[in-house]
Amino acid sequence: MFSGTDSFRLSPHSPERRWHKGLAAWVGDKNGTALLHPSMGGSLRLGAGVPGVLIMSDVLDQSSIDALLAAVDSGEVDDQAAQGTIFGRVRRDPEVTEIKSYDFKRPERVSKDQMRSLQTLHEAFARNFGAALSGFLRTIVEVKVAACEQMTYSEFTSGLSNPTSFNLVVADGLEGQICLEISPLIIYPIIDRLLGGNGQDLFIPQRPMTAIEIRLIGNVTRRGLTALSEAWASIKSLEFKISASESNPQLVQIVPPNEVVVVIAFELKLGNRAGTMNLCIPYNVIEPLMEQLSSQNWFTPSKHVKSKETEKQLTRALERAPLELTGILAETTITMRDLVFMSVGDVIVTETSASTPVAVCIEGERKFSAHIGQFKGNRALRII
Repeated sequence: MFSGTDSFRLSPHSPERRWHKGLAAWVGDKNGTALLHPSMGGSLRLGAGVPGVLIMSDVLDQSSIDALLAAVDSGEVDDQAAQGTIFGRVRRDPEVTEIKSYDFKRPERVSKDQMRSLQTLHEAFARNFGAALSGFLRTIVEVKVAACEQMTYSEFTSGLSNPTSFNLVVADGLEGQICLEISPLIIYPIIDRLLGGNGQDLFIPQRPMTAIEIRLIGNVTRRGLTALSEAWASIKSLEFKISASESNPQLVQIVPPNEVVVVIAFELKLGNRAGTMNLCIPYNVIEPLMEQLSSQNWFTPSKHVKSKETEKQLTRALERAPLELTGILAETTITMRDLVFMSVGDVIVTETSASTPVAVCIEGERKFSAHIGQFKGNRALRII
């Protein structure tokens, strides 16, 4: 047992290891070294036969904790933050090494390049959707991307208002569902515009939409999905359609709560009214397409303008392409027994007349009819 306030050397094998008046701490080596503040009223001893193991004889009480805090406040003990250690095969200086925090509960499954590609892709969608919505409502509607980030599905749904317009969207080329949420702050101004209102002193009701309102807003979502299909055409030909709608997003569970999703937030402005629209895409839905979300692949426009010179080059290349041409003289069916006992010299009789034209096939596809004959000593077919 060790106690007291005087400085003394703990062991001759641990030079410069001394007791000090200060905060309780310990520094261990193979022989074990310990520091203990005398105001703690406890004692510290080395574990018997186990080097470097420290055992407290008493548990700290509140007065001991207060004494430690008072020693720090008075400056008797330096309040130094513990310096982190970088573990690895190569030793690195923590002061010059850039350390980034990583949350294992929220892994970033989508790279930054792919996130930028998704944002650029949906910026094109925002422009097309804004133009289509402006023509439909006969007024200027601004649509722009406000944010593009990845989060968990529970974080996405917890940030939505209730009630809202929560639509489940499916596509034939994708497995799973994506979510399209439109805020009531912009839905009701759009409905008011469709019904001939001017948007002045408009009241936003806190209730689920009626059947008529859902029917009216369906014209808007259909135009949005059309613009979304056009934006994704450079990646893959997809046709989006709504499979279900709900007013309470907490009741819809398309993926587990901790599943990573990509959320693209849009800002819609209609006159003096503004609202948000969120597109939630689960990672497992677009995972087969993630490799294609690169700058060298999808920035190529989907519709290529062919020049006359290009058409001539393609025509010359196709003119030299070899094709297999066959003439089918006749067709019939036989039994398996006849096939097994067939030998050289047997005659196969068909139901086709000798004057019936021959079917001419190009690469296995029937294209022409012809009469069989002879030309310069070779069998020939005359197209009819």
